[in-house]
Amino acid sequence: MNPIKIATAQFENRSGDKAYNLSVIDKLAGKAAAEGSQIITFHECSITGYTFARKLSREELLEISERIPEGQSVQELISIAKKHNIVILAGLFEKDESDQIYKGYVCVNGEGLIAKYRKLHPFINPNILPGNEYCVFDLFGWKCGILICYDNNIIENVRATKLLGADIIFMPHVTMCTPSTRPGAGFVDPKLWDNRHEDPTSLRLEFDGMKGRDWLMKWLPARAYDNAIYAIFSNPIGMDDDQLKNGCSMIIDPFGDILAECRNFEDSFVTAMIYPWKLTDAGGSRYIKARRPELYKDIIGQSHQPEQKVVWLKS
Repeated sequence: MNPIKIATAQFENRSGDKAYNLSVIDKLAGKAAAEGSQIITFHECSITGYTFARKLSREELLEISERIPEGQSVQELISIAKKHNIVILAGLFEKDESDQIYKGYVCVNGEGLIAKYRKLHPFINPNILPGNEYCVFDLFGWKCGILICYDNNIIENVRATKLLGADIIFMPHVTMCTPSTRPGAGFVDPKLWDNRHEDPTSLRLEFDGMKGRDWLMKWLPARAYDNAIYAIFSNPIGMDDDQLKNGCSMIIDPFGDILAECRNFEDSFVTAMIYPWKLTDAGGSRYIKARRPELYKDIIGQSHQPEQKVVWLKS
């Protein structure tokens, strides 16, 4: 494997406005390619918008969902990738040939679809079905995986994707700044976003505190460190429907160190070079080799009834 340059983006999407969101993806992908990035990744449902879907009926969800890869948005994404000669990862609502609805995420280049993933733990709308497969694929000689937002909170998903061969895991999110049972969590007042130019300090304090980045730092670097992976985190900035999101898209190396992070309030991206030697020099590589699955394979694999509760949906 050779070193590669990856960009992760943040932007303020518009709910249901695919044309606008794709135009921003086009703009940021072009800038990233001009700066030498080979790959750029965008947040969960970056093509369609996300949080507004909690209010939609099944019929309305079907209306905004598309087939993959033949749908118009994915075809447009392929055209953008071809124009800029860059690999693009982005998300949207997917419907299959039976009109079953999923939370989709795709990786494309100018030649077409490279990989498709369906979120394993969707919750934004009860009409969205969970995916049932992990996803590992090749990019520039590297093995890559995808896990969407809540999928990364179940640590087995990250370890399983690593054990299937992934050295890079793309982690698109729409997260932070919502209520939770953890101390310090909660919504961030949209008025702070409206006043961000006059008073950036008050907004940054909310974004960086326990409502936002401080919570992320409790677990995200650990996923990279424990599994000796590059974690490529992407998240929107600004208003997503009626909720404010704090961006901070970042690239974390197998040592758990942040290589690059979006630290402004604009539609933007950051880039980092990633190197294969870190995969084996980081401690997680040694810990994976030291595993003794015979001790816990029956414990981890025992029958279990999944229960997924999201506090803010009931707020």
